[in-house]
Amino acid sequence: MTARTPAPFTADDYRARMERAARAAADSGLAGLLVAPGPDLVWLTGYAPPVTERLTLLVLVPGQDPALIVPALEAPDAAKATGGPALALRDWTDGKDPYAATAALLDAGGRFGISDNAWAMHLLGLARTLPDSSYASLTEALPMLRAVKDTAELERLAAAGAAADATYEEIRKVPFAGRAESEVAADLARLLREHGHETVDFTIVASGPNGADPHHEAGDRVIERGDMVVLDFGGLLGGYGSDTSRTVHVGEPTDEERRIHDIVREAQEAGFRAVRPGVACQEVDRAARAVITGAGYGEYFIHRTGHGIGVTTHEPPYMIEGEEQPLVPGMCFSVEPGIYLPGRFGVRIEDIVTVTEDGGRRLNTTTREMVIVD
Repeated sequence: MTARTPAPFTADDYRARMERAARAAADSGLAGLLVAPGPDLVWLTGYAPPVTERLTLLVLVPGQDPALIVPALEAPDAAKATGGPALALRDWTDGKDPYAATAALLDAGGRFGISDNAWAMHLLGLARTLPDSSYASLTEALPMLRAVKDTAELERLAAAGAAADATYEEIRKVPFAGRAESEVAADLARLLREHGHETVDFTIVASGPNGADPHHEAGDRVIERGDMVVLDFGGLLGGYGSDTSRTVHVGEPTDEERRIHDIVREAQEAGFRAVRPGVACQEVDRAARAVITGAGYGEYFIHRTGHGIGVTTHEPPYMIEGEEQPLVPGMCFSVEPGIYLPGRFGVRIEDIVTVTEDGGRRLNTTTREMVIVD
């Protein structure tokens, strides 16, 4: 089975995103946005150039046409990108000064948002050329730039979630006992690809005491009967992320293991039910955390309740105490509480959720009850 391929984005889609980003910059008091190769550039233009020492930079200035500073040898590929027709290409050749070419498009004393993954050498080169300019990271200046997804983006996230769900339905049928964590992780990666993922970003298989480490790397520990096993896996399908967690048990669990799994399941449900437009992100965290704290395990819930997802698997908004950003229809993020008992086991249950007009919708629908595996 392979996932249905969503309709491709168009030049008009990318043009609208760039216009929206330029307006957001102006509304935030910025003179413009400077976007280096990486997720933001792909989202804005559909162009994914090689990341090298040569400067490639999208310049978005309110009232100006979007411009892409690009090495001359890469200009033909940039022109062929889906968003290429919406861009004015400004190519530069080796031996020329790309910072001078960029500065010609900018207010010499302006404050600009710049993508977080821009190389320091490029930022410093711009600062030397425009000594009166200043800069803020996009995460700091416009944290919600990619947070609200349109219908086409939601379709891609739903397809990625469905593929991750299909992967879970199959992985629970494979043997666990007597196999290394890395073997089960390889099965997860294979299944994600079989169900349409072009990229597998992570396949956490954390058995027994390793489950108490939320980001455990699957290793050579042999899974035993009686183990609790945290499965957390995802990647990109159609350029958009999947990320889901379920905790299974090899053979019959103890009463304590069942109870803790039930607490986490209740907490995950409480976090999901807190999702609705206008509610602050921190309320999702509070709702999930209250269940775990009330059950006496608050000190063992050691991470935030959720993170945004889109063209990257971790992006704003974040479901954490202190985040007062209100939820908006179209936002997508994980709800993933957990309990981690050092040296013993861990439990995590995670769905991707999108905000609707009157609540929330899960993009992962596999059972959250404890599943027994062999």
